[in-house]
Amino acid sequence: MKMRHAVFASLTTLALLLTTGCAVTRDQETMGAYIDDSVLTTTVKSRFFDDKTVDGSAVSVETLNGTVMLSGFAKNAAEKRTAETIALKVKGVKAVKNELLIRP
Repeated sequence: MKMRHAVFASLTTLALLLTTGCAVTRDQETMGAYIDDSVLTTTVKSRFFDDKTVDGSAVSVETLNGTVMLSGFAKNAAEKRTAETIALKVKGVKAVKNELLIRP
């Protein structure tokens, strides 16, 4: 299962690099920082899909210099907290900004 995640993360990172033209964007200083952020984003997103209590398709993940921002919708406060906890447990994540909105 862990190997599958590693392969998925690698392929997704490669796809991101090819589609962005290897451009460093959003105030990142180096290409390495851009790649690190891409890996963190992919890892957090895949952990959401592994955890059945978080609707991974309803949560957007963006990473900048190790800070992960979650946006989108959660079904309830428990899902919102779980998403933040999952993101914080990913190695390399420095902080999480949880901007998830709870659907009425």
